[in-house]
Amino acid sequence: MNSSDVYILAIESSCDETAAAVVKNGREILSNVISSQIALHTVYGGVVPEIASRKHIEKINQVIEEALQEAGVTLQEITAIAVTCGPGLVGALLVGVSAAKALAFALKKPLIGIHHIEGHISANYIEHEELKPPYICLVVSGGHSHLVKVTDYGEYEILGRTRDDAAGEAFDKVARAIGLGYPGGPKIDKVSREGNPEAIHFPRAKVGENEYDFSFSGLKSAVLNYLNTCEMKGEEISQADVAASFQKAVVDVLVEHSMKAVKDQGLRDFAIAGGVASNSHLRDALIAACKKEGVHYYSPSPVYCTDNAAMIGVAGYHEYLKGVRHGYDLNAIPNLRLGEEIYAGK
Repeated sequence: MNSSDVYILAIESSCDETAAAVVKNGREILSNVISSQIALHTVYGGVVPEIASRKHIEKINQVIEEALQEAGVTLQEITAIAVTCGPGLVGALLVGVSAAKALAFALKKPLIGIHHIEGHISANYIEHEELKPPYICLVVSGGHSHLVKVTDYGEYEILGRTRDDAAGEAFDKVARAIGLGYPGGPKIDKVSREGNPEAIHFPRAKVGENEYDFSFSGLKSAVLNYLNTCEMKGEEISQADVAASFQKAVVDVLVEHSMKAVKDQGLRDFAIAGGVASNSHLRDALIAACKKEGVHYYSPSPVYCTDNAAMIGVAGYHEYLKGVRHGYDLNAIPNLRLGEEIYAGK
């Protein structure tokens, strides 16, 4: 083991995945262990915070141990420990933060709190060594829709964000309304392949004050109104057509705003991140749009789009190099905003 190598043990527990990973020098993923709770929450139609927190407590030590074994690295050989401290479900975050603090204290290793969205953005560095700031990144997940200018590693300028429902949240709600259940994103992606995306025209919202901002609440309401109208009239509803038409409305807005940001900022690199970034229709539309505009397109593999600890390890590596360290008073910050400083205690 080279003494100049940096090994980050990363922990992620912001929602319903208990995850740990070991990342070498910010690029090489030695292990990436994910314990998913999807089956647990499916029966409730969404994530139940209390259940998620309890399951994290059960799994956290096992997942960390498995990540170390898979990587062939001991705790003593770890350089620093990175952990998601926000945003997310407060109870879920606390489990990961508490485990990271305990390890950092016992091993006398540096502790680094990481913003969950920064982790998603950093997932692009895993498989694309040529990608370097500055570039535009579209972050789309269950709780977040951000259009971000990445000015440097760990430094961000938010160009636009959702005013109401995030894209992933809208997918979940519409999927539930048309009888697909949870999780909505993958199910709508799959069933929409059998539907006609032009069958129903749903609105594409414009936000007046900031042309980069998103709003999906009106679109969600339009789908619900369409379903109610069909039901009242006794008209047959095509699940596939509704899914495809709704998905196209979301994708159209995401692509339009993304390409406008790339052109306005004069950049030639564009990346996508977050759970919804694994949506095949969104990927295809963005690849086509980037090709048309002569822009380089980057995206993580689907396994690095959904919540995982490898992306937290990559972000942690860059924060470690910048000298970021946090004290044992590091806490879970459920509403942490991207770019907001995480309090560094002594």
